[in-house]
Amino acid sequence: MTPQLRLAIKLLQFSHQDVSAFIEEELERNPMLERDEGQPDSAAIATHSVEGPAPDDLPVHSNSADSATLQDSATLPETAPLDTEWSDTYDTSSASDGGLGLIGRGGSSDFGDDDRSIEDLAEAPLSLRDHLGEQVRLGFLDAAERLIAAQFLALLDPAGRVGITDETIAEAIGVPTAQVASVRERMLRFDPTGMFALDLRQCLAAQLAEKNRLDPAMATLLDHLDLLAKRDMKAIQAICGVDAADVNDMIAEIKRLDPKPGSSYDLAPVSLVVPDVLMRRAPNGDWLLEMNPETLPRLIVNDQFQARLSLHADREAKSFMSEKLAAANWLVKSLQQRAETILKVAADIVRQQDGFFRHGIGHLRPLILRDVADAVELHESTVSRVTANKYIQTPRGLFELKYFFTTAINATGNGESHSAETVRHRIKQLVSAETTEDILSDDAIVAALRREGVDIARRTVAKYRDALHIPSSVQRKREKAQNT
Repeated sequence: MTPQLRLAIKLLQFSHQDVSAFIEEELERNPMLERDEGQPDSAAIATHSVEGPAPDDLPVHSNSADSATLQDSATLPETAPLDTEWSDTYDTSSASDGGLGLIGRGGSSDFGDDDRSIEDLAEAPLSLRDHLGEQVRLGFLDAAERLIAAQFLALLDPAGRVGITDETIAEAIGVPTAQVASVRERMLRFDPTGMFALDLRQCLAAQLAEKNRLDPAMATLLDHLDLLAKRDMKAIQAICGVDAADVNDMIAEIKRLDPKPGSSYDLAPVSLVVPDVLMRRAPNGDWLLEMNPETLPRLIVNDQFQARLSLHADREAKSFMSEKLAAANWLVKSLQQRAETILKVAADIVRQQDGFFRHGIGHLRPLILRDVADAVELHESTVSRVTANKYIQTPRGLFELKYFFTTAINATGNGESHSAETVRHRIKQLVSAETTEDILSDDAIVAALRREGVDIARRTVAKYRDALHIPSSVQRKREKAQNT
């Protein structure tokens, strides 16, 4: 597999953020590449009809940058798909085999077009360990206490806890257990509160104490978190000595706490998901698909730059520029084929899941990669890469392309199989419609689904119910009785 083919496969799997970052690097490496700053033309559009042509017959047009340059490119066949074996296409011993600019630097010679904002130059935020380390240095002046605090910091797990007892730590570093307990007690009040706790109870207790909410009833509830997990409200009322309203208030207070205060500290800011494909309804009722212009890379190949420099360049410089020109042509063509492949796969997914888009989740069909791969004449691995980290904006919302691939649940008799996602949705509907007098057991849900033509096992219903975070029928019955 050539370097070009390996990179083409990576481009296909990249999200549009990854592609944008890769292009920024190539713009710096390759002086033959330029960003197309003009207004975007109409994006690549494919019209889709449920009763219309097969995906191969759908009109797919692309306006990626410089078509004349692409036709002159000798590095990429005009019609080769991205999953083609190119061992005979590239000369692996040629200088351009690693074509995407491993040497050299292009771009502007000054900073006149530097559009970075002040936020890009700001100091990077402290990591959680650096943040806690500063608090250790400021909070402990005694050398022994600082040593104990450093040991706690070294043992910290990703959730923000140190699940090793004070006795074990004291024995390991040769200090009194009381001193270790005192250091842990002070570190529990570090920011974020609840760090370095031995267990969940201690973590929650530290946060409640910070809010002055750790009264005797709340402390008793923390000592019996197993009852809270079982949703045994009557037992909690008896142990804590409070009524149902107080229990609900206490539970609401606990829900506002962070059981893992260290897990979200170092996370990068959540980025807004931008769809790669846009979908809308045509006047005749068909579906229209187009690549989102915001995610479509727009590059041009500056072959005029090579023409100007080659007039006075020596042989080595001309060889370098030819290599960069071939790499630029290859990249622009690969990006164009990437967009067309994504659009082709998305069009077939829409064709096969037309019932979902028109009527809702109850009509989501079972679909596997092979179904789409056979329809668009690509390998299953290629379809898998195309649908990874790609999103489509539809009239029913924003979905990842992988969402539409679901396993099949057999139908009773000779009926058509059902999508697993549809069955999960139906289970959720059945549970939502329950009354206090009619709580459905897993066996009852199985019977209800079989009456609707779904051949499903009880263990599968239990698995789907757990995945939907739906309690057991016993817990649901207890909760409904207590709420009435």
